[in-house]
Amino acid sequence: MGRNGVFNMVYFGFYHSVKGVFPEAKDPRLEFTRRFTIGLVSGFLGSVANIPFDVAKSRIQGPQPVPRQIKYKGMLKTIGIVYKEEGFFALYKGFVPKVLRLGPGGAILMVIYEYTHAFLKRTFPD
Repeated sequence: MGRNGVFNMVYFGFYHSVKGVFPEAKDPRLEFTRRFTIGLVSGFLGSVANIPFDVAKSRIQGPQPVPRQIKYKGMLKTIGIVYKEEGFFALYKGFVPKVLRLGPGGAILMVIYEYTHAFLKRTFPD
């Protein structure tokens, strides 16, 4: 649960914070590009913050290095063990595939959300 919380906190927090900084464009194509770009960066940053937790989750759920001996027990403890034994970059194993999936995925999700939200507000006004 904490793993998803980290991603969502960064993803949605960044998106909704930055969305107000860049003014809406009058041209629909530029507005689509604005929303897509902010969503893409949000997905990228969420992934960067989340990947160490994914690595730890995989270590905890996967086979332990020594049979019948539990090495990886808690999320933060596992991150510490991986960092100490394998180095910083070991916490970012799988970085490229995850970013290639969640960067564009985050952009698409937020664009669909924004257009659906606008449609529903027009269709069902208060």
